[in-house]
Amino acid sequence: MGYWGYYVVGRSESPLADLDALAEAKGLTLHERADDGWQVWEYPIEDGTGDVGNMSHLAEETGAPALFGYVMDSACVIVEAAAPESASWTGCLARDAMAGYVGGAENGLTVEDYFLEPRDAAERAVAWAAAAGRTAEEEQLLEVFTADADPSAEMLFFQFLDRLGVMRG
Repeated sequence: MGYWGYYVVGRSESPLADLDALAEAKGLTLHERADDGWQVWEYPIEDGTGDVGNMSHLAEETGAPALFGYVMDSACVIVEAAAPESASWTGCLARDAMAGYVGGAENGLTVEDYFLEPRDAAERAVAWAAAAGRTAEEEQLLEVFTADADPSAEMLFFQFLDRLGVMRG
């Protein structure tokens, strides 16, 4: 069994775990911090169920863009992102693997019913990075949105963060 859990990404001078938006997520641990206030926190979920909090509320509370990456069994990642002045959006990493976790014949839904298409997600990610004061290349992000999780979805998520430029001080 692979990793199940959230990565919470935001910018604040205070630890993200101390903010109201994440108050229900007991057990958040700091994974990484950059010089300019960007932080990545980890919230493992042993049984694959649970919720870390409200990402849009986190963006409002910090006054900066925020995103969650929900890793499912180290196979795929749900990416939820928002900025204080823009709408939230949802995409996924390792799309083919994600198809095995959502939808199905019983409800007639597919991965396309839940998540932005890779090109649309890459466009939104570029705008999100700009709101964060970073420059990101759409084609580089598109590569991540269309890649498989090799060797793991966690590694793919951190490649995504690198291409967004949020953890560069």
